[in-house]
Amino acid sequence: MRHSDFQRLVDEVFGSAYGRVLVREQVLPKLGNRTPEDALTAGFEPRDVWHALCDALDVPEPERWGADDHRQAPPSR
Repeated sequence: MRHSDFQRLVDEVFGSAYGRVLVREQVLPKLGNRTPEDALTAGFEPRDVWHALCDALDVPEPERWGADDHRQAPPSR
């Protein structure tokens, strides 16, 4: 997942305004109590940040991949 994919999903799943607030302010314990923005800046993989954000907000797996029914979860490493 690229940074642009991360931002696109944030916008689709949470809405652009609320999503941007979450990226700046939501503290993610799974990423060392960093915000998504701080985690990405620190070099965390966007995929890991996305999953940590969705986990923290209890987003169900089927809803994590946005509006595109053909979008698939990126392959695990």
